[in-house]
Amino acid sequence: MTTRRPNSTTTAPTEPSLPCLAEAFRLLADPTRLRILECLMGGLQCNCNIKEMLGLPMNLISHHLKILKEAGFLRAERDPSDARWIYYEIEPEALASLRDALWAAFDPGRLKPRGEKCGPPACCPPAKRTKKSRADSSGRSTR
Repeated sequence: MTTRRPNSTTTAPTEPSLPCLAEAFRLLADPTRLRILECLMGGLQCNCNIKEMLGLPMNLISHHLKILKEAGFLRAERDPSDARWIYYEIEPEALASLRDALWAAFDPGRLKPRGEKCGPPACCPPAKRTKKSRADSSGRSTR
């Protein structure tokens, strides 16, 4: 399966998208949240199925589900006949948006060669030596 890449592969991500991407990385850095998302890649799941798949206490799973939902990664729907049952699924638009932002930020097509004004000659002119420093470096006195 191939993934679709955005058309603007050579443009830099916009300034506002970088903080959003950093926040997404922070949220998804938690292994439990990644495991929840992996479970939900299989489709709509009720909270008890997620509990069984992960083998974690329900209160911990609920905490992570709430964070993922508030961040916009999940949709939740209560069972119409029994509101105790909540069904979760991944928000496909949020997943696509994250993928596109990640690709835009780290697109190899954005790599550029070293700038002309980068390096010792341009950034750091040679230090001027005093008579004392020349004497110290050669071991002989110039006096």
